[in-house]
Amino acid sequence: MPRMPLRTRLLTFALDHGPYPKVTELDAAGIVAARTRVPPLKRPFTWVTGGMPPGIRVSEAWFPVRDGSQRQARIYRPLGAGPHPVVMFFHGGGWVLGSTRQYDPLCGLISARVGAVVISVDYRMGPEHHAPQAVHDSVDATRWAATAAGDFGGDPTRMAVCGDSAGGNLAALVCHAAYDDGGPAIAHQALIYPATDLSKSFPSVRQHANAPMLTEAKMDAFIAHYVGPDPMDLRDPAISPYWREDLTGLPPALVQTADIDPIRDEGLAYAARLEKAGVPVRVTNYLETVHGFASIPGATVIGRQAQQELVTELRRHLAPGDV
Repeated sequence: MPRMPLRTRLLTFALDHGPYPKVTELDAAGIVAARTRVPPLKRPFTWVTGGMPPGIRVSEAWFPVRDGSQRQARIYRPLGAGPHPVVMFFHGGGWVLGSTRQYDPLCGLISARVGAVVISVDYRMGPEHHAPQAVHDSVDATRWAATAAGDFGGDPTRMAVCGDSAGGNLAALVCHAAYDDGGPAIAHQALIYPATDLSKSFPSVRQHANAPMLTEAKMDAFIAHYVGPDPMDLRDPAISPYWREDLTGLPPALVQTADIDPIRDEGLAYAARLEKAGVPVRVTNYLETVHGFASIPGATVIGRQAQQELVTELRRHLAPGDV
């Protein structure tokens, strides 16, 4: 195992060996219960996760989806009258775990430091809902925001997408759909250790099969819950963005990866394919850190650097007149 800072080693050991069951051990009821667990936004928890910046206003809104139902989004609004740029955010958790509330620190940070309205999407997950339901909800939320963001002080002509892990997968696929459908216009995609290849084709899956935070066994459990019992080609570009044949015309991208991560190589490979297709790309592989670093910045030595890179790239591409 590559070297990790002591703080990272201690926290990941506690999380990996703590009292809560892992996704490999959870049934459907346990998965639903796990989604409700949210670290308190107070010390000592915020020493690890970060807190909610002062002045950020948080609210909930409902948006329509293609099957006629509605889903909820969590809205973060910065100080000032606006109109502010809009960042669509898709949380991680293997398309199975995670929630919008669990991402308050990261979404609050983006809202405050980019000066953006952040719309965090409560998309449907497995095992209750199978692929590509999460993709459809994410695309529908982005289309809704393109018309409704003004209600929250947002400027939908300056829109970006952002997500980590499974959320990075969804952010990438939203860009594919927007390109294919002729809109909405997306100025930037920020992909944080994105899952781009559900077929597990790249060497880091085996190299880091037993890494902290995310193991190959956990990946298998997440994919099984997400895809469901019916056979599905895991290289289908509808769920694995790496395997899309043509990546030309997609928005400029930031791709951040963790060096000690089984999905490191697929993130780097997707960035390389974007660049080869003529898409402007900034890619950073963060050494001595693990999958999930964006949610535990205080337990890493790269947390502040990764955050600064993220907000700088979003600000640069969402500046007035940049779209």
